[in-house]
Amino acid sequence: MKTKILFTLLCLLSTAASFAQRGGGNISGKITSADGNPVGGISVELVESGINAVSNHEGIFQFRNIKAGNYNLLISLRNHEEIRQTVTVENNKTAAVNMQISLQVGELQGIIVTGNKNSFKADRTSQSLRIATPLLEVPQNIQVVTNKVLASQSITSMSDGVIKNVSGATRLEHWSDVYTRVNARGGRLAAFRNGVNVTSDWGPLTEDVSFVDHIEFVKGPAGFMMSNGEPAGIYNVVTKKPTGIQKGEAAITYGSFDLLRASLDLDGKLDKTGKLLYRLNLMGQTKNSFRDYEFNDRFSIAPVISYQLDEKTLLTAEYTYQHVTMSDLGSAYVFSTDGYAVYPRNFSMSNPGIEPNKVGEHSAFVNLQHQLDDNWKLTAQIAHFNSKQRSSDIWPNSVQPDGKVIRDLYSFDGHIKNTYGQAFVNGDVNTGKVHHRILAGVDVGSKEALYDWGQMFQIDSANGGEFDAHAPNYGKPANGFPVFDRTTPLDQRAVSRVNQSYTGLYFQDELGFWDNRIRLTVAGRYTFVKDQDATTIESKKFTPRAGLSVSIDRSTSVYALYDQSFIPQTGRLRSGNPPKPITGNNIEFGVKKNWFDGKLSTTAAVYRIIKNNELSADPTSTPAEPYSLQLGQSHAEGLELDVMGEIVNGLSVVANYAYTDAYVSKVSESYGSVIAKGTRIAGFAKHNVNTWLTYTVQGGALKGAGVSAGFSYQIERSSWSWTTEPSRMALPNYFRLDGGLFWERKKIRLTANVFNILDEYLYTGADYGSYYYWQAEPPRDIRFSIAYKF
Repeated sequence: MKTKILFTLLCLLSTAASFAQRGGGNISGKITSADGNPVGGISVELVESGINAVSNHEGIFQFRNIKAGNYNLLISLRNHEEIRQTVTVENNKTAAVNMQISLQVGELQGIIVTGNKNSFKADRTSQSLRIATPLLEVPQNIQVVTNKVLASQSITSMSDGVIKNVSGATRLEHWSDVYTRVNARGGRLAAFRNGVNVTSDWGPLTEDVSFVDHIEFVKGPAGFMMSNGEPAGIYNVVTKKPTGIQKGEAAITYGSFDLLRASLDLDGKLDKTGKLLYRLNLMGQTKNSFRDYEFNDRFSIAPVISYQLDEKTLLTAEYTYQHVTMSDLGSAYVFSTDGYAVYPRNFSMSNPGIEPNKVGEHSAFVNLQHQLDDNWKLTAQIAHFNSKQRSSDIWPNSVQPDGKVIRDLYSFDGHIKNTYGQAFVNGDVNTGKVHHRILAGVDVGSKEALYDWGQMFQIDSANGGEFDAHAPNYGKPANGFPVFDRTTPLDQRAVSRVNQSYTGLYFQDELGFWDNRIRLTVAGRYTFVKDQDATTIESKKFTPRAGLSVSIDRSTSVYALYDQSFIPQTGRLRSGNPPKPITGNNIEFGVKKNWFDGKLSTTAAVYRIIKNNELSADPTSTPAEPYSLQLGQSHAEGLELDVMGEIVNGLSVVANYAYTDAYVSKVSESYGSVIAKGTRIAGFAKHNVNTWLTYTVQGGALKGAGVSAGFSYQIERSSWSWTTEPSRMALPNYFRLDGGLFWERKKIRLTANVFNILDEYLYTGADYGSYYYWQAEPPRDIRFSIAYKF
């Protein structure tokens, strides 16, 4: 049945593509820099129609099927003079234009806006990833989820389906949108925002998409770019910045489960010269749930100011505040001794009388970019995060075969304070016939975190006062509700503390030979970390990196990579000893190709990652005592395929497949009896397939209308937690079908999306030995939105 539905959708899309109406004329242009080189990644707007095109690596851009008439082309680079050119379009003819930018190639890094609002594909990463190399030439699998993809899928936050756009990614511990944990390649992807590592045990607060421009996924070690990060990789959330174009957009979304959401995006100039620019994003949202008594309300404020100090220096300051009010953290968890999904999807073991949880996160960035000369650029950045949560977590004390449960309610207050500093230079120079792309820099940072989960209150009682899952009563529980001690400062009652500082120094030289057709990357990183709690522990290590990328032709490259990792960890071991740092290495081989004049990109990669001393949750721990285990060694091996871009005019695709095999290869002397050799790593699917197709009618009465459809399919899923191999009950395979309709014309866009079209009972979970637990996903979920541009 599922195969027939997918086949029908593909046939409909193919038919729509073949009957797309054509007419009018075309515009074909080329963009060059002041030194005569072609410039890719530049967005050109056809002012009268409001549509955009992006130049490819040869500087070529095109507009097709344009109605005959006179038009204005506009290039608006951030904080630089606008470039305009008129063009006349005639029926059945192609108008040729040339547009030159006043800057040289070396001055464009960080000015070109990555991706494009009308493209599923990006050719470069953001300036915050620090590399100046086009994605086609980087010896590593890096995927960029553009804002066009986010909009087409009606994604509202980092925990709202972003991962289906990247091969092999899965999501764990989704505490009602509090934070996002993404796994890939057998491990956790470190969470970055604008180039700084904001990962914590329970954080960062998941980013709302209202202030997100795009998201970059770097597979494998990213130390050569970021000075730290997990061996499995990172995801880097890049926030919206001023563009210098006076514009705005207001949007309203209404959906299932009482979703009501409004957002406003304002972008423009604060002075006539265009030196002082601003960007302001506001969002407010209320949302209930398909589960009884569950809700999640949030708002965010994100102003950004940039000032062009002189022709070569740009200063940008941004601030973001996110606030969440929601039901208790454990409200999504359901427990039973009989197996998974034995109760209805809307079933809850929580209680509406529990005090709502509140989380507030402040973050601030100050970024300075200075073009030293035509070939060298300096970037410096400081950032600070301050997040507080006042929350609780419900968890069972016991689960009986007859459905009787005694529930404990734990406090779960937290306070995170992180401060970061960065400085790096990018160079583009030649020595004889060898071309050098140089990256060198320093990272410093400190992370402080306090958590109090030490207060526990049993809200149910034995011998008649239990919560009965077969006949639930959501009134006041037998023992009532606790009043946790919050008069004592968190610093005094915290049961978990993190106090870590680090310094990283790194250098990379990408040497280009034979007109840059062959690129050899040589890099190294020195990391020094100090952990201070009851005692002070210092860790340091030098880790090398080597990569080779070869251009077979202008659109095809093959690569090989070797990289090492060194990641100090924070966690709580039963021995009382501090956890050892993660060490390991990554070997990767791949091939990248751009198709259809650069509109479509494909990446195929195979890899092997070895990690020593990785931490994982202790399956015998509880919320009151959340201990970790330190593994001996783990292996992750696999294959990844990623496809992004436009197949034919109007038909775009995001498709990926990943085969992942991750397992414990050596057991720890301390925990070999708990986690045996050969045990599968928690939290991934052996086979993971995702597809999203979007077709937009290009002409005629239906111009701007379109249809989207896609699916996610996971086979042989491992659970969230460690279990005896083989598990008593394996998680079933996962299949989800989504789709939507949209219409966009000039300033208005209407969108209707349906998630889980087949209304499947979808969930993730784990076998905890004495009982099972799971979290269900929503049933069929419909969203309508209208956006107005001005």
